[in-house]
Amino acid sequence: MQIKNPSPSLYNEDLAPATERKWGAFSIFNVWTSDVHSLWGYYLAASLFLLCGNFINFVLAIGLGSLVIYFLMTLVGNAGVRTGVPYPVLARASFGTMGANLPALVRAIVACFWYGAQTSAASGAIVALLVRNEGMLAFHQNNHMLGHSTLEVICYVIVWALQLLIIQRGMETVRKFQDWAGPAVWIMMLLLAVYLVAKSGTFSFGSEIPQDVLLKATADAGVPGTPGSAAALFAVAATWITYFAALYLNFCDFSRYATSEAELRKGNLWGLPINLLAFCLVAGVTTTAAFSVYNEVLLHPDQISAKFDSWFLAALAALTFAVATLGINVVANFVSPAFDFANIYPSKINFKRGGYIAAAIALILYPWAPWQTGAAQFVNFIGSTMGPIFGIMMVDYYLIRKGKLDVAALYQENGEFRFQNGWHVKALIALAVGALFSSVLPTFTTILPAWWGTYGWFFGVAIGGGVYYLLRMGSK
Repeated sequence: MQIKNPSPSLYNEDLAPATERKWGAFSIFNVWTSDVHSLWGYYLAASLFLLCGNFINFVLAIGLGSLVIYFLMTLVGNAGVRTGVPYPVLARASFGTMGANLPALVRAIVACFWYGAQTSAASGAIVALLVRNEGMLAFHQNNHMLGHSTLEVICYVIVWALQLLIIQRGMETVRKFQDWAGPAVWIMMLLLAVYLVAKSGTFSFGSEIPQDVLLKATADAGVPGTPGSAAALFAVAATWITYFAALYLNFCDFSRYATSEAELRKGNLWGLPINLLAFCLVAGVTTTAAFSVYNEVLLHPDQISAKFDSWFLAALAALTFAVATLGINVVANFVSPAFDFANIYPSKINFKRGGYIAAAIALILYPWAPWQTGAAQFVNFIGSTMGPIFGIMMVDYYLIRKGKLDVAALYQENGEFRFQNGWHVKALIALAVGALFSSVLPTFTTILPAWWGTYGWFFGVAIGGGVYYLLRMGSK
């Protein structure tokens, strides 16, 4: 739709409702292959698979978790198809025309952190390949800068720069890149699995890994209890669902380009429950076979490829997983902050400039590498801060507005979504209360039980959304 006389402080061509919609089911499917098939995604998938204890438990925990992910992504995806607007513009309906910058900045900051983490993971795969050469290994060990080896810094900067090239021509380039990268990574993953299963001579699901060795290797996954126990299975499902917390917010950045809701659902079906189950299965089987071959629990595919006798196979694996990680960075950590930063100052910051800002922040963060902490703790804390935002937005769109929104008013300073001088105080109160119980108390105090943090995102959604609904209903 065309927006007539929009307020300049709320509008530019990138933030306007999508007019060209070329993303069919295959492109939506590849949003998820690009988002999941990364080095971090592989690590988490392999860890959670092994912590399920057996194949039936894996189907129950990861399968049910993936169905929940499918349902939630379809909720926010449908909003994107119907309105055609990106996440920060959709947030104006619940947080106000100015207040929407707060949830947009939360998502942008998360993306900048993940941008750095994924870039570091991709460059690490390249470093692992290069140090197979004795000269490179010596350079890696003896030369350092910015708290890292000089080789790591060089590879990081190169991978960081390559990602900027993908985004130069906008979202259509993103679609074309992921339509190629997604299937390529699946082919490489299957080759890796077949190679190791054939070399080990076994096809199993981790039962031969001693439990003490398994628990030590997967400690960062933050899953309590004995592998296969009820407590562990619930934590596995919760961690898997929380891993996607950032994209629950901004999946509409992609679904707005979908040709229809039917194509969206089809792409989500293949890309989420079906693809996620298959991905976790392959990651788990590959890790188990690698243990049989190398007698180590190798949860990162670059660690496995580094052990290959064949330099060609090692190079192919390293480059493929580096490309996969570039894919998730572009999809999850470039597109979102590009729109989020553009929303702050539309007349000066467009999609491309917003993306450059995000990339620059990731580059500045590199010397400190704040992402090098426990993987699941990082995922759960960051994810839980976004739970209340998701709850508020979905309650507003589906329960308060019944799925109907005046899109044109989202671009008017003095229209329906002005609320209190551009800020919706009720949404801000709900966000503060939700964040208190989802993030602040479980992270910085011992008031709540230890298990609470694993489910922080869920508490954030329920409490933030619930408080918002009560405040809105109380005013009628």
